[in-house]
Amino acid sequence: MTDLSGKTIIVTGASKGIGAATAHAMIEAGGTVIAHYGADRAGAEAATGGKAQLIQADFHDMEAVDRFWDDARDAADGRIDVLVNNAGIMRQTGGIADPIDEWDVVWAEAMTVNVYAPARLMRHAVREWLDAEEAGAIIGIGSWVTTRGTTNPGAIAYSASKAAISAATKTVARNYAAQGILAYIIAPGVVRTQMSVETAAKVGGEAAVTATLPMGEWVPPEDIAETAVFLASGRARHLTGATIDLNGAAYIR
Repeated sequence: MTDLSGKTIIVTGASKGIGAATAHAMIEAGGTVIAHYGADRAGAEAATGGKAQLIQADFHDMEAVDRFWDDARDAADGRIDVLVNNAGIMRQTGGIADPIDEWDVVWAEAMTVNVYAPARLMRHAVREWLDAEEAGAIIGIGSWVTTRGTTNPGAIAYSASKAAISAATKTVARNYAAQGILAYIIAPGVVRTQMSVETAAKVGGEAAVTATLPMGEWVPPEDIAETAVFLASGRARHLTGATIDLNGAAYIR
């Protein structure tokens, strides 16, 4: 079993889905977890079992993102070892066929929450690690839509935003590897989360989506969580910059 004793890990969007599973897995591995949530504190409490420091922040607001980082540092006595950028939104409308006002709102929100907020946290982390004796790691929870697009036309903004933050994370990996800063992207396929259920409803339903998957099942959030735990351990330094696909052979490249 991977041992994260002595490591402090930020997990954003820890109240549900992949974030909740990841926060739980990090705690089970012995890590000290700082769990971010937006509005669902009860979900974050359930995921972490009272064993994490919970900090609320609205990632629509960059000042709130900055305060979150400062609060997380204070909670960690100034030392963050791993940042898991998981929090994100996916609206089911705002596509090409939708009204322009709706398009503008959805695109602005997707870029703010899915790109600006995690990029800002990444900036804080990298700048801090450059001044520290020991560097850390960033784990971005991406999506297979960054390379294959999405079959849901209403989620075009989500697809674009996930590609943008993925590219930003890779840029960190390339430019700061010599300083010991690691950065990875986990790119899941169809994961058993509410977000995926809502998407499936737009593209023919769960049965239709499941029929396209070679394993005949959706990816459990725990699979992504366990991969994140392994990356957080620092045992895969030369994997930095990689995009790790987790989709049950549904998309091979």
